[in-house]
Amino acid sequence: MWCVSATQEVSFAFQPLLSTRTGRVIAVEALAVPSSGSIHSLLKAAGRAGQLTKTDIALAGHALLAAEHQDPATPLHVNILASTAARTDELLHHLLPVLRHTDRHSRDVVFEIGTPFCQARRADLLDGITKLRAEGFRIALDGIGDGDVPLALLAEAAPDMVKIQSKLLANPDDAAALAMLDALGRLTARTESRLAAVNVTNDSQLATLSRLGVRVAQGEYLADSIDDPKRTQALAEAAERRVTAVKPPTVTDFLHPALMLPITATAEEVRATLAERPDINGIVLVDEAWRPQWSIDRSRFLLIVAGPYGHALHAKRAAARHADRPLLIDREATGMELLELVGDTDWERTGDDVVVTDEGGRCVGVVRASDVIRGVADMKVEQAVSLNPLTRLPGTDAIAREVDRRISDGEMFVIAWLDVDSFKAVNDSLGFAAGDDLIRMFGRAVTDASATMPNVLVGHVGGDDFLLVTDLDEISALAGVLLDTEWSAEGRPVTVSLASLLCAVNSVASYREASALLAPLKSQAKAVAGSSWVLGRPGSERVDVLRGKASRGQVRQPVA
Repeated sequence: MWCVSATQEVSFAFQPLLSTRTGRVIAVEALAVPSSGSIHSLLKAAGRAGQLTKTDIALAGHALLAAEHQDPATPLHVNILASTAARTDELLHHLLPVLRHTDRHSRDVVFEIGTPFCQARRADLLDGITKLRAEGFRIALDGIGDGDVPLALLAEAAPDMVKIQSKLLANPDDAAALAMLDALGRLTARTESRLAAVNVTNDSQLATLSRLGVRVAQGEYLADSIDDPKRTQALAEAAERRVTAVKPPTVTDFLHPALMLPITATAEEVRATLAERPDINGIVLVDEAWRPQWSIDRSRFLLIVAGPYGHALHAKRAAARHADRPLLIDREATGMELLELVGDTDWERTGDDVVVTDEGGRCVGVVRASDVIRGVADMKVEQAVSLNPLTRLPGTDAIAREVDRRISDGEMFVIAWLDVDSFKAVNDSLGFAAGDDLIRMFGRAVTDASATMPNVLVGHVGGDDFLLVTDLDEISALAGVLLDTEWSAEGRPVTVSLASLLCAVNSVASYREASALLAPLKSQAKAVAGSSWVLGRPGSERVDVLRGKASRGQVRQPVA
């Protein structure tokens, strides 16, 4: 048959889907790679031969078989056409036996339904999606932005994932594209689905996606660099680039003792243990070195063994048959990282205990996601209290913590003090409302200017005073944006002053010392006519004027 001969010439590549917040691989997609030509030409030829659905189903089956060596705990995305999804009975008839052969659960398979959608009747497609979900499969809609996906289908099908095609990412700075991404992000957030972007080609796109709440990214660019520790670290740190005055809780703040049994434990032993301990959510099955191998959730386990004939069928068999691969997190991780892990895992397991491990991979306890959610919520309340009400920027505590961190890590950095010249005159002559509008505008500008600079932290410490902590190679670009802008309050021109202190490694001992050295530089910056920028160094009386006219005792230097 056509469908067999065609798929025999096809191999499969497995492309990772990454979390834009943590850099973790959250799924893999099986991509068909014909020995010659493209998959689109293969399917087009199958359509001409009247074998399109059979070929598509065969490709899906081969994808499942090819994925046998992939980690079974990582969800697998399998592509099918919309017309195939509308013929679900035929699809399930062929694929369910293949799924059983691979020992992969249906809940770990995501069917990516792709274009063209015009070849499938809406009612048949929705009915097919319902049947696939009844078997435990997840649903993704592919081709958004570059295909014929009806907008109404996004609401009617309620997909678990929506995948954006590359044309929306061609220019991440395009206002219309950003608005579309933002709208899709809001839609998926309200419908509890995830938004994914394919064909991501550079770090700038990745930063834009992360900022807009697009939680998943995919592309050859990411796949090629998946083992690059620098990129993985950069992704993992992206969520922490806006440091707040409130220290995020760590995993160990919520640690509970883990109830552990050996991996050889039987279902009856697990059932008896759960009956004796009604206070626990589950059990961790560990090897002889106390490394977690399986995780048993109380509710799912008891549904199996406590049902009709459950005891007779399962009591003497290994409990691991009804277990899941454990959700693991390092004990040094933060509560936010744990929530990212839970959010990126199987949808049915978001309530599972997360197993905490030490540097040797040994189980040291478990954490309940509900406890972390409450803790993070409390942190967010404290964080909101610490934000300046005008600009929503963090205050002095955040800057102090960031400076002390950089000193502790032995980093060179610049701390800068930015303010509006003669701000009191603005308030006195134009009113406090005009002054507030100017500060809001100023806050937005400094936030936007630093948005693409990963190592800049901006704080609003009161009135017209802003503090910035940056790397040396970022302060020039940031200063250029802020000082080249023509500022005004209701038509009245205003100028700004930027005082910066270049702190070499071991040149200052604390934030308190750095701020004391920065204070006189602020006065010197204000002594320079017009918008100004001065730079000083700990241990030196020299002050370089990088913008504005130098006064006596100051050294005029060109801006790098």
